Amino acid sequence: MTTAGLTRRTLLRGAGVCVAASALPLAAKSENSFLDDLSYRSFRFFEEATDPHTGVTADRMPRDGSTSYRTGSIAATGFSLAAFCIASERGWMNRQQARERVRKTLQFFKNDAPREHGWFYHFMDVSDGRRSGTWSELSSIDTALLIAGVLTARGYFTEDAEIRRLATELYDGVDFDWMLNGHPTLLSHGWTPERGFIHCRWDQYNELTILNLLGIGSRTHRMTPDSWYAWGRPENVYENFRFIGKTPLFTYQYSHAFVDYRGRPEQGSTLKVDWFQNSVIATRANRQFCMNLSKDFPTYSGDVWGITCSDSAKGYQSWGGVPSAAGIEGTVVPCAAGGSLMFAPEICLPTLKAMHENFGEKIYGRYGFADAFQPANGWVSRDVLGIDVGITLLSAENLQSGNIWKWFMRSPEIVLAMQLAGM
Repeated sequence: MTTAGLTRRTLLRGAGVCVAASALPLAAKSENSFLDDLSYRSFRFFEEATDPHTGVTADRMPRDGSTSYRTGSIAATGFSLAAFCIASERGWMNRQQARERVRKTLQFFKNDAPREHGWFYHFMDVSDGRRSGTWSELSSIDTALLIAGVLTARGYFTEDAEIRRLATELYDGVDFDWMLNGHPTLLSHGWTPERGFIHCRWDQYNELTILNLLGIGSRTHRMTPDSWYAWGRPENVYENFRFIGKTPLFTYQYSHAFVDYRGRPEQGSTLKVDWFQNSVIATRANRQFCMNLSKDFPTYSGDVWGITCSDSAKGYQSWGGVPSAAGIEGTVVPCAAGGSLMFAPEICLPTLKAMHENFGEKIYGRYGFADAFQPANGWVSRDVLGIDVGITLLSAENLQSGNIWKWFMRSPEIVLAMQLAGM
């Protein structure tokens, strides 16, 4: 179970199935079949880790599915809503079953889940939605990822008037003005009833872009488009790679799982960043960084690489962004490559296949890849994490079909937000 308060966000602040998953040997499968197998196993996590009554998804589960943890994550729940849409489209669950699961989730969050000014607690009990201790904050970014899943479901189940209504009401209920806490453009990371607003604001490049777009596009509590250009864009130069951001690789992935930035470079800054290409470059830099570390950690290579926040033998770690080597000890994180399938499949897909072929069932099981593993000493994480399984599933789906982008971008609020921000 996640240690109380020890999440990647707090660490960063401080620093009905149609096919059997194992029907054929993966070595004999095509690339699409490998991705299909990985995607189905990833979906199975959300099917089994999501409470059927509340729709809240567990933050993590043992990778063999042997235990159900009670701590739920609203970000994982956002990924879960998208996962049920994928399952319906692919025939892993019939459309009516998937729609009922989505509808129950939206009903629970609209009518029963505790919230303040439309913002939800980062961690909650999966069975009743109660806040998971005083360490769990109303999280601005995690609420944004929840709403991203809500809008994805609205864009997929267009025939369901209740889903459309509930999704719109949940989004409209998010009070961005309140989370600004007096600042004209920069949102707080969150709030707790015991300590008030978190002092840290979203003032530098990170996974914040979806949060800003939701605020700029809000029909009820609209943020000024200036907020898009209010946060810093630190340039990172690593060997021949030049990109924005000095943060872990997941920060280049999460917003992109939903928002289609392809061909929409921003126009209002002097840098005029193409955010999709920025994530492509960050992915390639991560691979090169690992390859350069191979002199100290020989198990890193061009085919086995990937560092982002994850479990480790010493607990949950916020591995730094390129080129920070602080604390790195050779752990490989499969969702680094998995979450970037939509950016650089030519390097990410061979990596995932090589991991499976080289390490097999030691790291690949019921829910796909283990969260992390250490090839040198044989350590493998006990659990899988919902957000890491989720980014792998959504990235693979966008690579194969572009469906998550298509369903989410049916949101007129997001289209308007991108226009207002000059993209």
